[in-house]
Amino acid sequence: MVCVLNPQKEDSELGQMVSDGSLELARKYSKKKGILKGDDLARMFAWMRPNDLIWNYVVNNYLMGEDPAPFDVLFWNNDSTNLPAQLHSDYLDLGLNQPFDNPGEYEVAGHMLDMSKVKADAFVVAGLTDHITPWKACYRTTGLLGSKNVEFVLSSSGHIQSLLNPPGNPKAKMFRNPTIAPTADEWAAGATEEVGSWWPVWAEWLKARAGTLKTAPKACGSEAFQPLYAAPGRYVFDE
Repeated sequence: MVCVLNPQKEDSELGQMVSDGSLELARKYSKKKGILKGDDLARMFAWMRPNDLIWNYVVNNYLMGEDPAPFDVLFWNNDSTNLPAQLHSDYLDLGLNQPFDNPGEYEVAGHMLDMSKVKADAFVVAGLTDHITPWKACYRTTGLLGSKNVEFVLSSSGHIQSLLNPPGNPKAKMFRNPTIAPTADEWAAGATEEVGSWWPVWAEWLKARAGTLKTAPKACGSEAFQPLYAAPGRYVFDE
């Protein structure tokens, strides 16, 4: 779901300006504080789409004195979460070392990482106007997995709204191609546009693989594994 396992610098304008040295500086910055503050993370994402997420507010609110229009997605986006320094460091390593694209070279929990050994069916979703995880970068996942059956769906919106896309949205549409081509451009050339949300498509995909119906549990966890906290959990360094 709008996730890049094999990032490349040419995926975005910001990526083309990032060097290995700047990534190491970012690592040292968060290590010194113990966390990467949610505000810093949100600011970085905003500068990946400055016309919409920065200058739009400078002009309309600061210069013209207008109040921001209510927008539930951006309201949710403002509820940023601190990132532990070690997790931030691990994410940086994904960009520097490309572990998912180098089978057998990296160890995870006592196993050598090899995505080609993942044989389970996969349902991959990307967003057409996604500025955080560009859709062509998301498409590379189809070539990393060893799965015989992969469904790739391209939703017509951005990073968040491509996922928060329930049935009934009159603007919703998606692109589908049953054939997984070697490149994203080849896949797009053979894709067809479909009106509506991708949720029902995913529901049918899950239903076909879900087995027989079972009674839902009445509570979370078990005697051996008790829930640690009530939903939605606790934020990192919550104050």
